[in-house]
Parts: sequence; C-alpha cells; structure tokens
Amino acid sequence: MMQVKEVARRFGAIEHAIGQAAQLCGKQQGMPMDLKDCINQLDQQKSAVRQAIDTQDDARIRQAVDQMESLGDRAKRACGTASSVTPEMKSAVLKVHDELSDLKHQMH
Repeated sequence: MMQVKEVARRFGAIEHAIGQAAQLCGKQQGMPMDLKDCINQLDQQKSAVRQAIDTQDDARIRQAVDQMESLGDRAKRACGTASSVTPEMKSAVLKVHDELSDLKHQMH
C-alpha cells in the first residue's frame, strides 16, 4: 500500500485535473448528458476521497478511489462514443481517467 502522504499528493493532481474537466464541461455546448453526469459525479466524489485520506483509513481510501476510477472509466467510454466532444475535453477526461487508474493500480 502506498503511503497516505503519497496518495494525498497524487490525489491533489487528480483534483486539479477533475477541476479542469468540470470547467470545460460548463463551457461546452451539446455535451452528452452521460459525460456531463460523470464529470459532475467525479467533482462531487473528490470530497469523499479527501475525507478518507484525512482519516488515514487504507480500506476507505481504496474504496473511494475505486469508485472514482469506475466513474473515470464511464467518462472515458462516454467521450469515446460522442462526436460532439472537443479534443480539449477528450484530453481532460483522459487525463482524469489515466491518473485515477494509475493511482488505483498502485494502491492494490
């Protein structure tokens, strides 16, 4: 298991990436509802992971990251099937997905 301090550091970058995706989500017209929903849920879930990190409970951190990684997978799929998503948005979603996936795999 990664040290909690390392998870917190890595999650800070993930929070930033989610913030960028959420900001782009608000600007883009005609974005698929599934993708918008995933981005909103990721944005809301950030606090659950941060709380888990604050408790330093490894199981709770893993569970929260796993849930977010599943949302990242969903967002990536939604991005791949949508034709109305800008390259900038696709890049932001892939960054979130890749960061979450990498963190999840390093934690297990």
